[in-house]
Amino acid sequence: MVERIIRGIAGFMVLATLLLAYYHSRYWLWLTAFMGANLLQSSMTGWCPAMTILRKIGVKD
Repeated sequence: MVERIIRGIAGFMVLATLLLAYYHSRYWLWLTAFMGANLLQSSMTGWCPAMTILRKIGVKD
């Protein structure tokens, strides 16, 4: 369940920041780049900050 939520959050945030960059400011692309870097480090280390937060608030695996 946690992994599905994380994928949903990541997908939503990528689309949201792309829309914000298109309609508001190109600086929103920095958040997109940060999320991409976080996904990359998560694939290599197996640790994701969002997963830790979701587990602490009680979301089951």
